[in-house]
Amino acid sequence: MASSASVAAYTCAAILFSSCAAQPAAAARALPSDWTGIVHPQRGFAIAYPSEVFAPKDGAASEDGQVLVSRDGAAKLLVGAFDNTAAFSLEGYRRFLLEQNYTGAELDYERRKASWFVISGTRGDTMFYERVTFVCGGRLINSWAMLYPVAERRLYDPIVERVARSYSPGAGQTGNCE
Repeated sequence: MASSASVAAYTCAAILFSSCAAQPAAAARALPSDWTGIVHPQRGFAIAYPSEVFAPKDGAASEDGQVLVSRDGAAKLLVGAFDNTAAFSLEGYRRFLLEQNYTGAELDYERRKASWFVISGTRGDTMFYERVTFVCGGRLINSWAMLYPVAERRLYDPIVERVARSYSPGAGQTGNCE
């Protein structure tokens, strides 16, 4: 059973998912060229995002993560790292996310490896892509998710691909899980 702190961290994405309503499609444009990196000082992971598209949401950063919102408010990029205080297994956490955050979603892509998984699909008018990595023997969970309107896939799908290539899960504060 998850602790209340863990449930709060896990349900943050669910709350943000429900507020990511479909917006009119943006004009198709080239992949943004101005990218900014985030390096989590205590957890060691790194990720890049297009600062032309996303900006940190005021008041939405914490020790465990950050919420970035598209300039038009239609899309969100959630970046987080936290202790696995609920002692989830990788598969248990995957099931938890699907049941709690993506109920009724149609998955169109998923991939599982020994220490990470990806789930991607649609729920209503919202597309989602979430990458979760268990590090330090499963003691830490590093993850990121992008939520955006299905109608804007031409804009956001290439951004998801580039963000995914930039992601480095890290290994705790010292880089060796100490």
